[in-house]
Amino acid sequence: MAHDAVLLISFGGPGGMDEIRPFLANVLRGRPVPPERIEAVVHHYELIGGRSPLTALTLQQAEALRVALAAAGRPLPVYVGMRNWHPYLAETLTAMRDAGVQRAVGVILAAQQNDASWERYQRDVAEARAAVGDDAPVVDFAPNWHAHPLFIEAVAERVRAALATVPAARRDDILLIFTAHSIPLSLAAASPYEAQLQVGAALIAEQVGVRDYRLAYQSRSGSPREPWLEPDIGAVVRQEAGRGRRELLVVPLGFVCDHVEVLYDLDIEAKQIADEVGIGFTRVAAVNDHPSFISMLAAVVVATARA
Repeated sequence: MAHDAVLLISFGGPGGMDEIRPFLANVLRGRPVPPERIEAVVHHYELIGGRSPLTALTLQQAEALRVALAAAGRPLPVYVGMRNWHPYLAETLTAMRDAGVQRAVGVILAAQQNDASWERYQRDVAEARAAVGDDAPVVDFAPNWHAHPLFIEAVAERVRAALATVPAARRDDILLIFTAHSIPLSLAAASPYEAQLQVGAALIAEQVGVRDYRLAYQSRSGSPREPWLEPDIGAVVRQEAGRGRRELLVVPLGFVCDHVEVLYDLDIEAKQIADEVGIGFTRVAAVNDHPSFISMLAAVVVATARA
């Protein structure tokens, strides 16, 4: 059966202040989290405008992908389904079914693989299909794309654009810090997550001609008693300042959209640490709807789709 649609699969995010707490309740799924921690995250959203731009950015990616596929001679409708907020996966699969879609290419909008991303998304799609019923569209997942040349090119171009904003006199002493969401060591040990991040960081650094780079992690949550991937971005900022480093260029390699974990955890929290210790801090934009990233999405869809 030929594929007749594309489904972009992402995390979801609140569209306004009244949606933040219900959204966080969805994310936590009843896990015991201290109320003060939840309110702290609510405040993070307040500081970035009271909403997440993730859904709007993902819809922009979907529209750009639709246009790219049509230009490539494979016109397909592109839908967006979210794990934790509207449009929920089940809502989107229902709309797809009602539109006559029978088989879709599913693209998980996470470059690196671990159980909290790829495997969880695949389970969520399976659960959503079961909720929709026997006539739910079949979803065939596109393969991983963490080292796809067009993804590497998109990130590298974002790095070059950010590097051009750094005063020329400070570029010689610059350090690239690639960041990604920290996960428990137990999950990391059972997945290719770290290795894929290391490969991506090396390819991007090589493409932009920067030899000095590090990988750091951010946005840790969960019990402080459980070991998670390190070093934390805040610790790296302090360490590099202590070594006399003057300039940092931070690349959110683990994120394809500028959302709360970029706009707060990096732009506010990590930047505040950098200001305190007196080190330059420039954050590179996520790929968002960069033309090379959209071309990559189109390429993996076409490669996965049956004629």
